[in-house]
Amino acid sequence: MAASTTSGGITPIKGFENSLEIECLARFAVDEYNKKQNALVLEFKKVLDAKQQVVAGFMFYLTLEVFDRVEKKKRVCDTKVWVKPDNCKELQEFKFVGDA
Repeated sequence: MAASTTSGGITPIKGFENSLEIECLARFAVDEYNKKQNALVLEFKKVLDAKQQVVAGFMFYLTLEVFDRVEKKKRVCDTKVWVKPDNCKELQEFKFVGDA
């Protein structure tokens, strides 16, 4: 990650637009949301913003643009993905914040 890693503080991730790791985390968040809905409701489009926080591992705060296949429109959502020290990922939060 290109950001400094101050323990506990949330820091922006520079260059997230070109980060394969951030895109993989974003796709993971959308996939987990779809699993909970038991349907392919959302399609990942792009990462709009990315921040990280040092916890037991890393907490990633990602703002995503997705396409809602049910409502037939682009939407913006905020997500939190926890990457634990053993590299296991867990979706902590997924909420819609508006239309794209």
